[in-house]
Amino acid sequence: MGGAVSAGEDNDELIDNLKEAQYIRTELVEQAFRAIDRADYYLEEFKENAYKDLAWKHGNIHLSAPCIYSEVMEALDLQPGLSFLNLGSGTGYLSSMVGLILGPFGVNHGVELHSDVIEYAKQKLDFFIRTSDSFDKFDFCEPSFVTGNCLEISPDCSQYDRVYCGAGVQKEHEEYMKNLLKVGGILVMPLEEKLTKITRTGPSAWETKKILAVSFAPLIQPCHSESGKSRLVQLPPLAVRSLQDLARIAIRGTIKKIIHQETVSKSGNGLKNTPRFKRRRVRHRRMETIVFLDKEVFASRISNPSDDNSLEDLEEERQDEEEKTLPETKPDPPVNFLREKVLSLPLPDPLKYYLLYYREK
Repeated sequence: MGGAVSAGEDNDELIDNLKEAQYIRTELVEQAFRAIDRADYYLEEFKENAYKDLAWKHGNIHLSAPCIYSEVMEALDLQPGLSFLNLGSGTGYLSSMVGLILGPFGVNHGVELHSDVIEYAKQKLDFFIRTSDSFDKFDFCEPSFVTGNCLEISPDCSQYDRVYCGAGVQKEHEEYMKNLLKVGGILVMPLEEKLTKITRTGPSAWETKKILAVSFAPLIQPCHSESGKSRLVQLPPLAVRSLQDLARIAIRGTIKKIIHQETVSKSGNGLKNTPRFKRRRVRHRRMETIVFLDKEVFASRISNPSDDNSLEDLEEERQDEEEKTLPETKPDPPVNFLREKVLSLPLPDPLKYYLLYYREK
């Protein structure tokens, strides 16, 4: 699946293309996609394909196409504090993006059939927490992964607010999947070649919406043990955070508020720090007609007599000329104000690094 949008040169450009094609439609989803570089979840020798709208598979490792993940994230309607279950959690790419939205008081669990993929996901999660520039911008709900077949989850497990299944669900397993949901919860899964959103509106009431046609490998059926009994999957317990952990969350939150207030007072307004978009300026109206001839591309603008954009065009050309006369300078590296504030606190170094999650600079 995939190929619905153009490839990007980097993660930001891929997200721009997904937005333009209306696969990403909300700010929360956009922020999560921009915060985690898709290429970080590829093996090094395959990274040149990371920003294409294509699925990728190598051995047991698999990533769905970006357009599919976009539709899934939008359909889940994620909110801070919800519980999420990812069936077939794979590399942990989707679970990590979900964790950025759920925040520190959410629940983020994943079930994966292959133990080698679980290890891969844990390595990628550790790399994100230690090195990502985005980590300190969010309050993260760290995913927990368990090994097992998602069709063998223990019947006494807790139900979830949001559930996603990353493999094709056979019709006979639809009820099983529905029963993993709390009332008011949302289930997104490939069902009968359609990405399907099911909302539990009551104990025995459901609303179903078909999102788009997809092609997923089917769920692998359970293999019974020699005794003939299935191996039940025990999901992680819903643990209560320690007082120490809660204090770290509260302190980091307070520091972020102080940084925000300082930024507002310096700028004189309450504009929030929006994510970076493409570096180049795109003026769509200058290429309303494109003609392809062999490998050459000729572009011409067809003017509309009823539109008079000459003044706007002259103004943009003037701005372009001014930009050309400015000396070329490399942008300053982003400043991690949270890290600077924490390191400046009159606290012992071990406590400072605990507040920073022992992250590398």
